[in-house]
Amino acid sequence: MKNIAVKLVKIMNDCKYVQKKGVNSFHKYKYALAADVLEKVSESCVHYGVATVSNAEILEWKPIDKQSKEGIKTEFFATVKVSIMAIDQDSGESITFSGVGCGQDVGDKAVMKAETAAIKYAWMTTLNIATGDDPEADETVDQRNAEAIIKPQSKQPKEEPKPQRIEPKTYKCSDCDSVISERVYDFSMNNSSMKKSLCKNCQQKYKKVG
Repeated sequence: MKNIAVKLVKIMNDCKYVQKKGVNSFHKYKYALAADVLEKVSESCVHYGVATVSNAEILEWKPIDKQSKEGIKTEFFATVKVSIMAIDQDSGESITFSGVGCGQDVGDKAVMKAETAAIKYAWMTTLNIATGDDPEADETVDQRNAEAIIKPQSKQPKEEPKPQRIEPKTYKCSDCDSVISERVYDFSMNNSSMKKSLCKNCQQKYKKVG
């Protein structure tokens, strides 16, 4: 393993740092693009005569229903493991390493995102490539996830009970059962010859009798 180890040390020296050119505008941070990492690694591998062969394995693939303004939409979440074999063209020595990546999107894009991330991180961890960034996320997924959060309904102000309508009291003549006014009622009740609720017509009878 001495020959390939010597070449990997030289490749590590070439690829010790990758500038962060990617920008996640949703979460406001920069990250190293997979294209930039692979371009730098491939250039160094070719220069020192190291061939690479990769193999991808899907570890997880599942649908995710998300609530959005337009309704429920289905996306897919994938986890992919990529194994990479680096082969020294001069000695035939080889070394195998791997990386795991996740991706979320519609259709097969989730798998492609996960595979690209897995290859990128396999090389970054093997060669100790420095970027200084946190693991990035797809900003379109970030935005959809943020919109999918169902906000709690705002509390409605407590409705004050409506005052009950007080119906006017109805007075009736105790003799003929006709409706009389409060004034007529009071007059008949306070009259010593009547002392009961009477309409004007019935009051006349009591006056005659009296």
